Amino acid sequence: MTIEILPDGDALARRAADLFAQAAQEAAAARGRFAVALSGGATPQPLYRLLARQQFTQKVPWRRAHLYWGDERCVPPDDPASNYGAAERLFIRHVPVLAENVHRVRGEDGAERAADAYEADLRALAARERPMSELPVFDLVLLGLGADGHTASLFPHSPALDEVERLAVATEAPDGSPRVTVTYPVIEAARRVWFLVSGAEKAGMVAEVFEGLRAPKAIPAQAVAPVKGSLTWLLDQAAAAELSSPPPG
Repeated sequence: MTIEILPDGDALARRAADLFAQAAQEAAAARGRFAVALSGGATPQPLYRLLARQQFTQKVPWRRAHLYWGDERCVPPDDPASNYGAAERLFIRHVPVLAENVHRVRGEDGAERAADAYEADLRALAARERPMSELPVFDLVLLGLGADGHTASLFPHSPALDEVERLAVATEAPDGSPRVTVTYPVIEAARRVWFLVSGAEKAGMVAEVFEGLRAPKAIPAQAVAPVKGSLTWLLDQAAAAELSSPPPG
């Protein structure tokens, strides 16, 4: 595991954008494609805005990029709450990614139906890379951290935390709203997993993840452990403020 602490949210976004471009270049050179699972919420939005700028449209091999999502709300794509919708507005429409390489979760179809369809997309990705493989291997999975310790839509004490056969499942947020999320095996098969965490409101949970009792059912982010890939936490100073000492890098 590696942790980087950046001065503020802008520096966090710049660092993530540079690393994103590097990861994309390496994947495209090695395997001819760059498969990334994007995250929702407010924290990655500055990153997405940077990806729309010319310096990154030139650095990222967008025509070889395949965009997926770690989770989605069950709303239409033009709903302000849609994770896909936010990414589409902030960068997808501004870069030369191929339309057929954008693999969104069709949340408007309902959680169960959308999860089944997304499961098929993920299994198709697995088969393209390694015939007979059960798991897709993402070049990069972006994750956030909720104030309750959730990541993707893997919420505390959710049945989704115990799922090992399915790649995508229907679940619910604590407020009862329906979601679709990838499961731990998908995240853990990735070559790179990055947590992007920004803001003082996340500081207490960051400290719990690193320095609190290990309780992954209550703090799902604690359970993320790539099997062969790397795990990186990118924090800004505000999010890292309650750590007694930085975890070893």
